Amino acid sequence: MKSRKDGCIILIKAQPHRSSKYSETVCCAGVGRDRKWRRQYPVPFRNLQDWQQFRRWQWIEYEYVDPTDDNRAESQKVQPESLRTLGELPKAERADFLAPLVRRSFREADALRESLTLIRPQRISLSATPKTPEELAHETREHKKLADQLSMFDKPADPLKPCRMQFRLDWIDGEGKARSHECDDWETSAAFNRFERRFGEEGAIRELKYKYEDQYLAAGLVLGFSTHKRRNVEHGTTNQWLLVGMIRLDETRQGAFEL
Repeated sequence: MKSRKDGCIILIKAQPHRSSKYSETVCCAGVGRDRKWRRQYPVPFRNLQDWQQFRRWQWIEYEYVDPTDDNRAESQKVQPESLRTLGELPKAERADFLAPLVRRSFREADALRESLTLIRPQRISLSATPKTPEELAHETREHKKLADQLSMFDKPADPLKPCRMQFRLDWIDGEGKARSHECDDWETSAAFNRFERRFGEEGAIRELKYKYEDQYLAAGLVLGFSTHKRRNVEHGTTNQWLLVGMIRLDETRQGAFEL
């Protein structure tokens, strides 16, 4: 199958997951210059070269083929060796650039037959539950197995140290409906790990809640969601939406952006 070239601004990096087919992979997603979604999967992010590893708000370019096991229109099977990083989208341009993609609710996203969407919540409450020692030990063992199985041609990566916490977000959508989702945003777990080294567990949770519930919500917060590939409208089933991004996106004026 012949590959094609594409590019986008990265908005979503979910936590790394174990995969029997692809080892350790990350589901990423972003928006192209045409303001349409792209989903990049699988991405062996921690095994990319340093100069290939990208951040949120960074433009990337890559080659891809159409996946054979995923019929969501936005999905692309990336060729990892082709990944290149470019510059960042300036902060002042982000809100207007993404304004046409922000929805009020899943009902609106479902009506548009989207499998990736941004929703601006009215209220949020973030909670953290410690994983059991057994859960952490199992995750650590499985990630070590994957690291040991890496091909000799891959860039070596240390086994992933799983986050000790499972995060959940209770929130109110733009139509006033109460929602609750486990949070699979990689940056949320990484922020907790940084805060814990400085403030301890209780202080880290307090700092994380302040970051999202106060700072981000006041300035502008959107939640990034992806459907599960086996439960989406293209398969004739009810969408199962997964929370994969907690993104600061400052409020923009109504009508400030025009296509």
